[in-house]
Amino acid sequence: MKKVGVIPNINKDKDLEVTKSVVKWLLEHSSEPYLNEIVASKMGYDEYGRKSTDIYGKCDFIIALGGDGTILNVARLCAPFDTPIFAVNLGHLGFLTEVDVNEVFVSLDKIYKGEYTVEKRMMLEANVVKNDMEIINFRALNDIVITRGAFSRMARINAYVNNNYVDTYLADGVIIATPTGSTAYSLSAGGPIVYPTVEVIIITPICPHTLYSRSIIVSPDDVIRLEISEENQDLMITTDGQQGYKLDYRDIIYIKKSNEYTNLIKVKNTNFFDLLRDKLTER
Repeated sequence: MKKVGVIPNINKDKDLEVTKSVVKWLLEHSSEPYLNEIVASKMGYDEYGRKSTDIYGKCDFIIALGGDGTILNVARLCAPFDTPIFAVNLGHLGFLTEVDVNEVFVSLDKIYKGEYTVEKRMMLEANVVKNDMEIINFRALNDIVITRGAFSRMARINAYVNNNYVDTYLADGVIIATPTGSTAYSLSAGGPIVYPTVEVIIITPICPHTLYSRSIIVSPDDVIRLEISEENQDLMITTDGQQGYKLDYRDIIYIKKSNEYTNLIKVKNTNFFDLLRDKLTER
């Protein structure tokens, strides 16, 4: 019997009809669905309600129903357990999702027949240090971003790679992205598109106040250090656009490749360039 976690975005599947149909399919195929306790109660499936650590740590794989935001959240929770994710698109752009909702059951049938691959995606790890003490750490599949508040002045951030001084960015902020995140915020800020399974780290300043500040690509073995070098800056560090922490003067942020990966289940032969044309070409 397979144990399968089902994680819906309740803002996209408001009546939980898609979730109910997926759970019904799993039960008909002798599988045990693992649901968030609140979602299970809403659906009348209290017996399948589980704690978060059980869903992400004990399941054979996770079905994530939503858009890229849903996948990014699930990815951070799955990563410590190495649990694969099957991503179903209920949103619009869907760079990370594998199939649209109308393909879900055909695709699940392929997974149960073993007709799939697992693609490993590099993640980032960030540690915030204040007065020589680690305060908080983050994981990210897309990006770690330091950005200014709505009414603050331009940020001044010192950047180093392996203790080698790179530049002092006078900008709206700095994006440190994975190849997966190269098609997200970094792309909007003028960063390069990188094939998602290549392992590099991308440094992209946001609206830099210079003529020469451009994206820099460094090795996955490099450690990036960012220093908040000026007082009275209203700055935040955010992870995949979902988690945040307010930064202060002289805070230091260390960013490096994580030891953990996101594992995405692939059932289609669509390549990355087909996806780019489909998602980024105006219709």
